[in-house]
Amino acid sequence: MTRTDELRSRLLGFRPTDTLWGWLGPLFFAVVGGLMRFWSLDRPHQLVFDETYYVKQGVSMLEYGVEMRVPDSLKKPDELFTRGTPDVFGTEGDLVVHPPVGKWIIAIGEHLFGPTSSWGWRFSVCVLGTLSILMIGRAARRLFGSSLLGTLAAFLLAFEGHHFVQSRTGLLDLIVMFWALAAFCALLIDRDRSRAILAEKAAAMTPRQLATGFGPWLGWRPWRWVAGICLGLATGTKWSGLFFLVAFGLMTVWWDLGARRAVGAGHRFTGMVVRDGVWAALVMVGTTLVTYLVSWVGWFRSPLGYDRQWGATHPSKDTPWVPDSVRSLWHYHQEILKFHITLNDDHPYRTNPWSWVVQGRPTSFFYEGPKRGEDGCTVAQCSKAITSIGTVSVWWLGAAAIVVLLYYLLFRRDWRAGAILMGLVGGYLPWFDLEERTIYSFYTVAFEPWVVLAVVFVLGLALGSRTASRRRREVGLYVVGAYCLLTLAIFAFFWPIYTAQVIPQQQWSLRMWFPSWV
Repeated sequence: MTRTDELRSRLLGFRPTDTLWGWLGPLFFAVVGGLMRFWSLDRPHQLVFDETYYVKQGVSMLEYGVEMRVPDSLKKPDELFTRGTPDVFGTEGDLVVHPPVGKWIIAIGEHLFGPTSSWGWRFSVCVLGTLSILMIGRAARRLFGSSLLGTLAAFLLAFEGHHFVQSRTGLLDLIVMFWALAAFCALLIDRDRSRAILAEKAAAMTPRQLATGFGPWLGWRPWRWVAGICLGLATGTKWSGLFFLVAFGLMTVWWDLGARRAVGAGHRFTGMVVRDGVWAALVMVGTTLVTYLVSWVGWFRSPLGYDRQWGATHPSKDTPWVPDSVRSLWHYHQEILKFHITLNDDHPYRTNPWSWVVQGRPTSFFYEGPKRGEDGCTVAQCSKAITSIGTVSVWWLGAAAIVVLLYYLLFRRDWRAGAILMGLVGGYLPWFDLEERTIYSFYTVAFEPWVVLAVVFVLGLALGSRTASRRRREVGLYVVGAYCLLTLAIFAFFWPIYTAQVIPQQQWSLRMWFPSWV
């Protein structure tokens, strides 16, 4: 074995070679998950939950380039919209509190299928939900070095309730999840690629050169640029995407520090800062910021957007060199920030983030109570509901897995545990500082991929290592198989309230007793 091969083995660990199976497993469950998600996607032909904002705003983006306000004088605009009159907008721009990217993505489906198509309202989000099943399968394979565990991750996401419901709804949170996961995938690729380069360059250096210098530069790192663009799109959908930038930025330079330690670099921390850290900050923060600003191009081009003329009507004596449009955008962002800080409504589905991982208070997206003879109801009282509740076998084990991950990070220095935890830090941890704000449990979909990866980490321990005895592996397979069957059964149990099926109210109550009991 050459010095380069030795360093590659030390830096990259085991790399699976079953390329075909590495793709077939995640692809299979992406297809299965996609078929389930696209099935009756246009049902119900009504604006579900916050679709009342984002679906209509998507149509407005297509028509005006910005989000226009629905006049208060217009009676029942949702009914007009769903019955074939999509232009329910007035002449003023609307103060919307989320950036444009998510609305533009929803607008793509509306452009393809028409603004009156409920299939079109949800098409783009459903595509991203389906693709994310494949993506998490590939990410898990790269993370764990196992095609089996990659397939298991794709399976769990395909049959996870929050992900399923929000893949079929024109909301923004799954879009945030998609771009955050895409950034994570890009950084996993960058990790492998940069470590392979480090192995080659370190092998060409003498031990003295490694011990006394800053170590080699690892190049332009194009996958970090990709990650920055994805994080810009996440932040351009909801500001909560910015937390992922902080978490993933720390994660990627932490990986570089570990890589330099592994090859025996002497000034590894200084080398990481000089060779990697500063450049990583410039690339990731810079591309995120530029991408975010570009996402506002429709607002810049249109004279109708909210606050678009604020700068012209409020000239500045202190900063006359700043364009009026830029000052207008800054003022608009101050308005958005004020809204987020002061949002404190007593909404019936308001939750505390402590309850999220145990599914203590699911969010009702849609409910109707047809009576006998209405909408296929055959009993005295029926229910027709869409409820965003997670598959509890995933979430409960995921909650326990956090403790396992912390142990493996702190006492085993397992980089995989650290990577998964950083996804939770970026998507989950910030909400604990916002407990007094009105927040909802369906926000969990944004960090759900890392809950799934945490579960896969624990199931991988149950399976045993590649060097474990055959008996040990068989027992592990039985345990994992039983867990997968349990997950399927729970998903099937909640299927009627994921898909707005008309069921007797007693059956609906049975399903809703479960989360209320939790």
